[in-house]
Amino acid sequence: MTKTAKATLVGLIAPIGWGTTVGVIRDITVEFGLAAGLTLLYGAIVVLLLALTGCPSVKKFPKKYLIWGMPFANICSICFCASMYLCQDQRQTVEVGMVNYLWPSLVIIFSIIINGQKARWWIVPGLLVSMCGIMIVLGGSRGVDLGGIAVNIAKNPASYFLAFMGALSWAVYSNLTRKWADGQDPTIYIFAIDFAIFGAIWLMGYGDISKATAGGWISIILGAFSLGIPYAVWNWAVSRANMTVISIASFFIPVLSCVFASIWIGAKLDPSLMTGVFVLVVGSVLTWTSTKHANAEDGAPSAAHRPR
Repeated sequence: MTKTAKATLVGLIAPIGWGTTVGVIRDITVEFGLAAGLTLLYGAIVVLLLALTGCPSVKKFPKKYLIWGMPFANICSICFCASMYLCQDQRQTVEVGMVNYLWPSLVIIFSIIINGQKARWWIVPGLLVSMCGIMIVLGGSRGVDLGGIAVNIAKNPASYFLAFMGALSWAVYSNLTRKWADGQDPTIYIFAIDFAIFGAIWLMGYGDISKATAGGWISIILGAFSLGIPYAVWNWAVSRANMTVISIASFFIPVLSCVFASIWIGAKLDPSLMTGVFVLVVGSVLTWTSTKHANAEDGAPSAAHRPR
């Protein structure tokens, strides 16, 4: 096996790990509450990343990136975790998670706006297909039914809105990272800031770990590994692996997320939901190929390969 093939196999750990995010975050916030649970989780991730990757000097980061770029990653974390916490049941957890998985298509849109990314004409059908997938997920057995979708969202608008804002923030962060980060990896600082934010909220009295079960503590440990290791693996693999293979695999994170959520939190995966997820994946792949083909013509790298 070649070094590239080995690196690709290791790199595939990243999308598999990220596929557990919805189920794990939901379980942690239910067991510990939002502030306490995320403080424990992000603290464990920081310790793990310190052991695996160390801590880059903050002086190497451009100031404008530290001030205007990195905060979007923290906004994403807060919005996503809060959206999971506010979900009313397992089905809604999966639905909200799928709204968050609009980020691949949003990354493409902002890569055009922020970084001048070139794209072929089928980016528009790709975006429409992605949105159609989300509408099928939210419409349930009725499919693309705008009235039914509106009623569904009205049951818990804050959760769906926060999930979308999380996806939007990640899209902005990803492109500002490419534009301003100067090749530096801010991951450990992002998790450390998240730890400090949720820790401060916990200290104000919002959080109680006394009733947490063994399953909750297992979710903390699993979450630390399933979020921390994928970031370390991804950053190592991007310069060594076959990125086409890993990038395509990353678009199937929503499918992995549904499967894991069904196992970990008992979410029911009905045919309409899985149909919507499949359509979302197809739309994401279409948007990605529109930039990949455009870049192949001028030799430029694609900006769409930064999964969450």
